[in-house]
Amino acid sequence: MDKKLLSILCCPLTHQGLNLASHDMLASVNKAIQKGSLTNRDGVLLDKPLTAALVTDDGKLLYPVSDGIPVLLESESIALEQI
Repeated sequence: MDKKLLSILCCPLTHQGLNLASHDMLASVNKAIQKGSLTNRDGVLLDKPLTAALVTDDGKLLYPVSDGIPVLLESESIALEQI
């Protein structure tokens, strides 16, 4: 993801900065998805692994990146306390 774009993006809920999720974080998220234990903010059970995501500065919320486009919708956010 373009670093300039990433520097201007922020979480629509907390207004914190966003960073690319690390490989280890994505692995943990995808493991929870595979187990069938991860939902987004709307309560929808996630069933497809993530290839990229953005995480808030405090590490509490994650936003999926779909086809290189950040999905910064409240309903699509994932609370990382579930992991």
